[in-house]
Formats: sequence, C-alpha cells, structure tokens
Amino acid sequence: MSDSAAAGIEITADLVRDLLREQHPDLAELPVREVAGGWDNQQWRLGDELAVRMPRTERAPELQRKECRWLPHLAPRLPIPVPRPVRVGKPSARFPKRWTVMTWVPGEPLDRTSISRADHAADTLADFLRALHVAAPAEAPGVVDRGAHPGAYTEGFDRLIRSVALGVRADEVRADEVRADGVRADEVRAVWDDAVAAPAWEGPPVWVHGDLHPANVVVSGGTLSGVIDFGDLFAGDPAWDLAAAWVVLPEGAATRFFDAYAYAHADGATIRRARGLAALKSLFLMLMGHNGERGLPGGKPSWGPAGRAALGRALSDGGR
Repeated sequence: MSDSAAAGIEITADLVRDLLREQHPDLAELPVREVAGGWDNQQWRLGDELAVRMPRTERAPELQRKECRWLPHLAPRLPIPVPRPVRVGKPSARFPKRWTVMTWVPGEPLDRTSISRADHAADTLADFLRALHVAAPAEAPGVVDRGAHPGAYTEGFDRLIRSVALGVRADEVRADEVRADGVRADEVRAVWDDAVAAPAWEGPPVWVHGDLHPANVVVSGGTLSGVIDFGDLFAGDPAWDLAAAWVVLPEGAATRFFDAYAYAHADGATIRRARGLAALKSLFLMLMGHNGERGLPGGKPSWGPAGRAALGRALSDGGR
C-alpha cells in the first residue's frame, strides 16, 4: 500500500488544485486532469505544458528529488524532450510528501501506440543514448535496486520466468513448480545465461536512465519523440539502457540502432548483457500484464502485449 493510501489520502483533482493554491497560486487556475498510468507517481496534466507528479509509493519522493537534482544538468544536452522540474511542492498538512511540477513531454507513451518509422526511431534512440552515456561525476547516484551485472539478478530472473509461464504472481510460485506453455523458456534462459557469462562493465560509470520501457518513452508521428521518468537514473553500466534496442524498438531495428550508436560502450560483451537484460525486462512487462488482466494492484494490462513483443525481438535478433 502506498503512503498516501495508508494515510487515507485520496489524490484528486481538487487536492491538486488546493495544493497549488497554497504553494504555487500562479499555477492554480490552469486546468487539471488526471493522466492514466504511472507507477511510483500519480500524474496530473496542468494546462498544456506542465504536469503535477504526486507520489504514491514509499520511494517516490526520493526519486522525485533525484530528478530535480540532476535533470537540469542533463536535459540541455539531450537531443529530444525530457521532463524538466519547474516547481517543488513541500510536505504540508494537506499532503505529507514532497511533490513536483514538471514540464509536459508531448506525445503518446509507447505502451498505448506503436512506432511506424523504425529507422528514424532507432537513430533517435541512438542519438539520445550517445548524449546521455557520458562519464558521470563522482557524486552521481549509484546502483541501488538495478544496475549491477546481470549475474546479480539470476534469482529474480528464475522467479519471473516461472511466474510468467504459469501466469501467476512471482510470490505465488514455488521453486519446484513445472513451467507451463506460453514462454520459450529454453531460448529465454540461453539468452540470459549468455548475459550472465559476459564480462562485467569495466569502463567509467556513465549516466544511465535505468528504466527504458514502452511506458517511459513517448511517440509522435510514428517515431520516438521523448523520454520520461528519470527516477531510476544512476551511474553505471550502459547495458541497462541498451536493452531498449529490443524492449522499445520494433522488430529488426536493433542492428540499425547499434550501428547508429557506434560507440565504445557497445562492445560485444555489453551487447550480450543488454540482450539478457532485455529478456529480463520483457518478462517483467509480461508479469505486470498478467497482473493487470487479473485486476491485481499495480497491474498494467497494456504492458503484457508490449512485453511479449519485446521478448520475441530479444530472442530472434542478436543486435549485430
């Protein structure tokens, strides 16, 4: 349960307006409307150019703080729109958590639409990640719950693949259960094992978005036009972002992407790690899709088809 729910606070348009009137009255008369989706934050459109992000998980305020600290530093050099912090809402009697007002990135999240201009999207993603993947300063956030070598996540991978194959939640799966049909388990495991066997990242820690998947990239005119939700930003292994070659881009676009990326960060070992991480991320998307179909908290019905398509791409396309 989120902190807000536990405190009995329902986040409504009226609450958002009241908070704006109290702390940012110059923005309070702009239209407020809820935006579907979101995981750590509940998002409200504020006029045409802004969004209010209200935390709904325990970790959300810290993720917002990270975005407010680092996005003003990163955004100016990125070639496509990303959110930029505009205002910070302070904890108050009405709402006990920090909240933020960010710029709105126009377009439609990829989990609700599709990319039709595959080559353009591959080039755009490559341009974005080349600009992002530069050496991070010593004070940059480090690895927390993601970002390490794939070998550190094998137990989680095992539970995910069993859970997806059986169509149940990961915490409902026993280690000795037999997998059912629905996932090409041997092929998925081979991709994962290859990632685990790949050498670790030995370069300097670079800026990594950390959570590139269909709900966190924005599409306009059939191509990638923005990236959102930098709450998991960290300094580390770029393979975590390069997995987007399969998780985000259409079938057959991975090779174009890596040719356009054309960077020392995309050596053979890094691509192997990235492909395994793409399989891991795809399984997670599929699990969230299963949970959404069952009406479970946090489930996202639209993520299931996106995850299945991404997994198919990761299995069929090695990227080079």
